[in-house]
Amino acid sequence: MTSERNFIELLEKHQNIVHKICRLYTNDSDAHKDLFQEITIQLWKTYPKFRGDSKFSTWMYRVGLNTSITLYRKSLRRVESQRIEPVAYKLSYEEYDDTKDEQLNRIYAAVHKLNDIEKAIVFLYLENKNYKEISETLGISEVNARVRMNRIKTKLKTQLNS
Repeated sequence: MTSERNFIELLEKHQNIVHKICRLYTNDSDAHKDLFQEITIQLWKTYPKFRGDSKFSTWMYRVGLNTSITLYRKSLRRVESQRIEPVAYKLSYEEYDDTKDEQLNRIYAAVHKLNDIEKAIVFLYLENKNYKEISETLGISEVNARVRMNRIKTKLKTQLNS
């Protein structure tokens, strides 16, 4: 199987990871689509360097979160998009179901108030990643991941109970 075809199959299989990351770092549909495209571009650009030392999904989390954090910092929540001519016509895009559930929206509003690293930790935690995987994905120590998660839980409880 060609690497291009393999990439497309893996991306389509795991694209919900990218949608979830986009939901964390954007507030509207257009920004979501732009960030999805930017993460896809970065995944494609870095795919030749993917050695398979970790699962594809773990690598996807890392690239997606790093891309989001970088763009978030650079553009202060305004995401600029780039063209993805080489494979754009081959990717199928599934609309993200953004149902308006009041409780979920309150949680997202609280998470949006967190800093970029805290958002990434919460996201990975909610994806059932253990602290070892979180630390490897974010490049922090396992102890640091645990301490930060406990502080984040306290911060979110305070925000949601007020």
